[in-house]
Amino acid sequence: MPYPQELKDYIKQVESTRPERVERKRRGEEFASLSLDGREERLKSYHPDYKDDALRDIRVGVSKGYGISPEIVDTLEARSRIDPDRIEFDEVDHEADVLVIGGGGAGGAAALMAAKQGAKVIIATKLRLGDANTMMAEGGIQAASKIHSDSPYWHYLDVMGGGHFTNDPDLVKTLVSQAPKVMSWLEGLGAMFSKDPDGSLRTMHGGGTSRKRMHYAGDITGAEIMRTIRDEIRNHPERIEILEFSPAVELILDENGVASGAVLYNLDTREYVIVRAKAVVMATGGSGRLHMRGFMTTNHYGATGDGLVMAYHAGVPLVFLHSVQYHPTGIVFPEQAEGLLITEKFRGAGANVVNVDGEQFVYEREPRDVEAASIIRECSDDMHKGVPTPTGKVGVWLDSPMLEMLHGPGYVRKEFPGKYILFRRYNIDVAKEPMLIYPTLHYQNGGVEFKPDGATVLDGMYAAGEVSGGVHGENRLMGNSLLDVTVFGRLAGESAAEYASKRDLPSGMNLDHLRKYHEELDKTGIETERVAPVILPDYTNPDVKERQVVIAP
Repeated sequence: MPYPQELKDYIKQVESTRPERVERKRRGEEFASLSLDGREERLKSYHPDYKDDALRDIRVGVSKGYGISPEIVDTLEARSRIDPDRIEFDEVDHEADVLVIGGGGAGGAAALMAAKQGAKVIIATKLRLGDANTMMAEGGIQAASKIHSDSPYWHYLDVMGGGHFTNDPDLVKTLVSQAPKVMSWLEGLGAMFSKDPDGSLRTMHGGGTSRKRMHYAGDITGAEIMRTIRDEIRNHPERIEILEFSPAVELILDENGVASGAVLYNLDTREYVIVRAKAVVMATGGSGRLHMRGFMTTNHYGATGDGLVMAYHAGVPLVFLHSVQYHPTGIVFPEQAEGLLITEKFRGAGANVVNVDGEQFVYEREPRDVEAASIIRECSDDMHKGVPTPTGKVGVWLDSPMLEMLHGPGYVRKEFPGKYILFRRYNIDVAKEPMLIYPTLHYQNGGVEFKPDGATVLDGMYAAGEVSGGVHGENRLMGNSLLDVTVFGRLAGESAAEYASKRDLPSGMNLDHLRKYHEELDKTGIETERVAPVILPDYTNPDVKERQVVIAP
């Protein structure tokens, strides 16, 4: 639906202050960024991670006592979906050198590199190949490709600073040093990034960056990267087999405790499937569909943190899950599109974030956690500066029309085709009307502990992408997620293929680790009807659910 009259009246306030704000920007007079102390105070006072009930200790497993989001703890303290005593390994349905669990950017990159090393690969993916958060990433991918003005050194400092200097330095070093190579690899596969007339890659700033190193493909960068990787996978059917609608539900180990495959669940036939493999790459992505603290999310339908559960059952520690990223700019109106991402590229191009009075209240390129906390503050009872929606929600304006004044007519439609088309469906022209936004659950900063080559403490299991933790510390900067999935996806695939080349197909396959986990749940006194992995979220209204006629499992 278009903006109702009450919201159009609020837009007049934005329009009244826009000429002055644009003129200040033309003069180079940017809104003052918060000091380090100011950022810390803003986070402690308003960011959801800092609330008293934001964390809960895990009561079982290798990371027992670690405080993380209660919604993730619930999945870790749930019963497995399968009874290990009812799974038999006399017959194996599929065999491979490398099993890649997850069909997004990280899984796809891992599969391609493993196949390149000569491995036979199976990709097991929950939905279709490419149905992943990678496809939904918009703004860009960071890489210090312009050596005359940038270097991995500056990129490293930005990543560390954005993560509050808590990041794993070795992982960050690998990320930034591999970045230019990844850009060349993607272009070589056919990825079409935005370029200047002379053929050079366009770059721009993102929040927390000291150099313009954000490469992009309009505002559909993730879709372009995923298209490229997916097409290349389809070009190698002789080396890569794809099992769609087949999410993994538990890892399989051998008699020596080495990762040896997984139990899959066929969503169509409702059958369990056994895959035996010499090595496993865990690339299941994030957990936004668990809706931490009740927030809306940008994540795709299958992002339920399954890889965390499977790896944790098998004894892999979890790190940095005490930190969750809330993207500052998620759609809050129209409500049909609630939670969808408004790329940071809008703010990188100069769009202000303004309150109900049309006042800019925060520098538009603060790191994401600070930007989100500032928006929450503005909408809080402390400030009463949010814009109310007809249904009682609240947000602030992202002033996209000012980009037309800064960069010329047609800029928004050309540079942000995805969001321009989306809003036009609701009869809103974002080149002329601002967007109403509020922070939305976006990224799982932490995950399974891993090393730069993708290895984990579980022999034979490698990790890559959002399911892993340590690269981004306690806050990820824009453009480093698409870089993360491609850098560590490639490395994990190479490492897994090398590991597989030195190993025979495993024997003595078992789920003994799952039996031990269930025993620990019992000893701890945890009684629950929950099962995990979640696989898919359930949005059924409780009133409707009570009236449903269902068949008992």
